[in-house]
Amino acid sequence: NEMSLIEVIGFVPAIVFPVATIIQLVHLLKSKSAGGVSAGAWGSFAIGNVCLFTYTEKYDELQSIIGLLFTSVMQVYIVYLILKYRKQETLATA
Repeated sequence: NEMSLIEVIGFVPAIVFPVATIIQLVHLLKSKSAGGVSAGAWGSFAIGNVCLFTYTEKYDELQSIIGLLFTSVMQVYIVYLILKYRKQETLATA
């Protein structure tokens, strides 16, 4: 049972989106600073990924689950870290 070209292409965002998100997440966790990182942008990415998952109606496909849902969970965590680090930075300078 060979995968179609479309199925193979579906794995590109299923790899690229989580990897790009992990890169930002690792940077935040290492630097412990939200400087230059936009909570609005990452929150928008998370909302967009959940909406795209719903729109495509591919609820049981690994590409959609990893590329969209798993990624959106990490993006929400990024937003949490941004807000947490900003609060810490504000408290430290007060």
